[in-house]
Amino acid sequence: MNLTSPITEVTLTPRQEAIRALFDKLAPERGKWIARNRYFHESDYDYMRFLIPAGARVLEIGSGDGQLLAALKPSRGVGIDFSAEMVRIAREKHPDYEFHVANAEDAGAVQRLGGPFDYIVISDTIGLIEDCEALLELLHRCAGTGTRIVIAYYSHLWDPLLRIAEVFGQKMPQAPQNNLPTADIANLLVLADYEIVRREWRQLVPRRLLGLGPLINRFIATLPGIRRFCLRNYVVARPLPQRGKVAGTLPSVSVIVPCRNERGNIESAVTRMPAFAPDIEIVFVEGHSKDNTYEECLRVQAAYPGRDIKVMRQDGKGKGDAVRKGFAAARGDVLMILDADLTVPPESLGKFYDALALGRGEFVNGTRLVYPMEATAMRFLNNIANHAFAILFSYLLNQRFTDTLCGTKVLWKRDYERIVANRSYFGDFDPFGDFDLIFGAVKLNLKIVEVPIRYAGRTYGETQISRFTHGWLLLRMVIFAWRKLKAF
Repeated sequence: MNLTSPITEVTLTPRQEAIRALFDKLAPERGKWIARNRYFHESDYDYMRFLIPAGARVLEIGSGDGQLLAALKPSRGVGIDFSAEMVRIAREKHPDYEFHVANAEDAGAVQRLGGPFDYIVISDTIGLIEDCEALLELLHRCAGTGTRIVIAYYSHLWDPLLRIAEVFGQKMPQAPQNNLPTADIANLLVLADYEIVRREWRQLVPRRLLGLGPLINRFIATLPGIRRFCLRNYVVARPLPQRGKVAGTLPSVSVIVPCRNERGNIESAVTRMPAFAPDIEIVFVEGHSKDNTYEECLRVQAAYPGRDIKVMRQDGKGKGDAVRKGFAAARGDVLMILDADLTVPPESLGKFYDALALGRGEFVNGTRLVYPMEATAMRFLNNIANHAFAILFSYLLNQRFTDTLCGTKVLWKRDYERIVANRSYFGDFDPFGDFDLIFGAVKLNLKIVEVPIRYAGRTYGETQISRFTHGWLLLRMVIFAWRKLKAF
């Protein structure tokens, strides 16, 4: 919804009046200040573009001269600011987007903005807000269930250096700021009924310094213990869903079962799967087996006409290829992966379904490393490696993972389609299929939750995991994740 007329009415407190007077005065020079600190702003815009894909519907609170909003390339971009001069310049520079003179803390003005927006951006403006909790509560009026709030701010550890830079004319003058570390921003979001999805710290050196700054920011600034000293910090949150309530009708499910040399497990995958949803589709994707698994899938399909069973044979190789083929053919609202070795019990799938359908998460990952497992379920070295990789990937992804390699993963089909649409950022890199989904979910700022399962030993066949070959591939995944998610 585009407004037929711009918002112009503005009621301000004395503090806000002083802030407006300052920014009206600074507005004609803001472009020069940005150019003087080009590296800082380019790096900030790069990360904001990582968080917010082009083509989204974006509302920016405190949009200034509109440079950040324009850099995000939204399909609909709306900016509000109570500096009339800033808004005038924004409209001249970026006529494709909407800019309004308005107070974001005015309920009437916010109500007129329409929505829902895919992203609501508060870049630095959080430091000038009179009542941050009240503003965040107000923004629910512009948000839907899939909206993400993105707050960018600076670390107050840098206050002495920033004051010196301001004195020497290296930084644009600024009004007195709210003292809000990321933990306090996160707390305000929780108080206003949002759930934290991601936190990040960037730019330990906000200058190029003959190329030294980018090197430090890429190789040192992202390290644990050091990144908290970075100048720039980011918090991403989503509106908190209503617990215990399912919106609308219960969603349908497609359970994808990649299977290679798993003939003895096919029938059990069907008979042991409970009716945890009103409409369940089972899709077997067979991978050129040598034990007649494909023929067994066809036999089971015919033997259970009351179950919606589809049988496919993958064209390529590997679990990742099988998952993609199954997901592409699936008709369900919810997509699930169940490994055909049945070491994740089919009986546990209802827990994954509930976590997604009740809004507790938007990407549900199984974890085998919470409950004691059967002695034959996982070899000792594999267990150690899984714990180590979980720690590494939790750091790289900025979300807690205890088990990245559990085969059972569950997400909405609509979110999988968004992952596919954004897959070019990572490329076709993952033979397992697990990391394509995990990285894609993190890139989209989906809320990730884990469901503990009791990991069982195989009753048929042999593991198809090679400790050393696949271990080397996982190390390559770590490096790949660092390059794509941290070092840019």
